[in-house]
Amino acid sequence: MTAPVTTRRGSRLTAEREAAVHASTLDLLREVGYEALTMDAVAARGHCSKATLYRQWGGKAALVATALRHGRPVGPGDIDTGSLRGDLRALLTLDDDRQLERDCALMRGLAMALHGNPDLMRALHEFMIQPERSGLDTLLRRAVDRGEIHADDPALPYLLQMLLGAFFTRNVLEDLPPTRAYLLAFLDAVILPALGLRPGPDPAPDPHPAAASAP
Repeated sequence: MTAPVTTRRGSRLTAEREAAVHASTLDLLREVGYEALTMDAVAARGHCSKATLYRQWGGKAALVATALRHGRPVGPGDIDTGSLRGDLRALLTLDDDRQLERDCALMRGLAMALHGNPDLMRALHEFMIQPERSGLDTLLRRAVDRGEIHADDPALPYLLQMLLGAFFTRNVLEDLPPTRAYLLAFLDAVILPALGLRPGPDPAPDPHPAAASAP
């Protein structure tokens, strides 16, 4: 399991209270978006003082980034099914379709907030992007050690971009949320061939076949 996320300021809350604050932060983020989210609102929803929030997280950007990380207790490096395809399938199906839709809407709103907000960008890199990269590196090193892929495969540095593309682009291009079936189809049709691997058995059919096959 991924280790609990804490800021450099040190913990002032119990793990249970920290989890409650993170959950409150994500709920408010979905309701009002990043720009309208305030530390006062989080404090009220999370039943703690605003001073406690600032003491533990320093500001809104770090609080939001750590809440997002806390919402993903299993990281890529924690997954080890014995094969790269199995690992990537497990990674892409950690959430059910309902949660994928909620996460897509949340991240779409954050993407808009990133423009002109360097504090949020830095916090997301520190608490989300870099841990995900590190976990993917661990997952890929296992695949190299098993002899499934070569360490100098030119596609490896772009795996995170491919995974994020699978998650985001369907919503942008087709106005549909990503689903487990869609992500697994993308894995077999795009990601595995890019890594020089053969796809396995066909995943379950996508619930939006007409939209998925549209040009």
